[in-house]
Amino acid sequence: MIRGPAGLRARSNQRYDGSVHIGIVLFDGVDELDFVGPYEIWSHAGQAVPSIDVGLYALSGAPEIVASHGLRVRTEGGLPRALDVLVVPGGGWTNHARHGLRTEIEAGRLTAAIAQYHAAGTRIAAVCTGALAVAAAGILGERPATTHHAALEDLRQTGARVVDARVVDDGDIVTCGGVTAGIDLSLWLLEDVYGPAVAEHLARYLEYERSQQIWRASDGRFQARSAVR
Repeated sequence: MIRGPAGLRARSNQRYDGSVHIGIVLFDGVDELDFVGPYEIWSHAGQAVPSIDVGLYALSGAPEIVASHGLRVRTEGGLPRALDVLVVPGGGWTNHARHGLRTEIEAGRLTAAIAQYHAAGTRIAAVCTGALAVAAAGILGERPATTHHAALEDLRQTGARVVDARVVDDGDIVTCGGVTAGIDLSLWLLEDVYGPAVAEHLARYLEYERSQQIWRASDGRFQARSAVR
């Protein structure tokens, strides 16, 4: 029986034996669950697989940001020089909030960072309306993607090929639906790197029922996942 995250170590098939550094970029007005879900997934995994490191970084470099519902979050400061995965959450898009994703896109700093990391080989993982920032960064184009259901038309207008799925994996760019879908995105990335046993047993520990709606551009179909015992 798997008891807690530490049991994941025995389940890892070591498909990847190097370190994985995940950076979650934060800004004032970011949606709380967009980043807290992925942060908890990777933090739990990091307790079992020492090569996993995850950090919360402020786009502005500030030591603290204020999220969309007022949560004050301490950060590790500015984004590091190199990352394996950059998680881009959303926030404030659908209600045109004063602080949030729209403001950051207009300022240009977020989109510049996304483009820079992508050019350096970083995998970009957009949660919810974070996909709009990826599109604004000029790296999405007509590629397949998804976002929160209330922003699908906005995403379509950028030229992206909108796919009706919980998670859309197009290799170096992975997007997902709204809010809680960031958990499925993170579990999928964890599975993609370390194998299905790690992701399945972590989901079981967290008592989270994973979505089957994972669409992979590499084969143009939904990913079939068999139960791991």
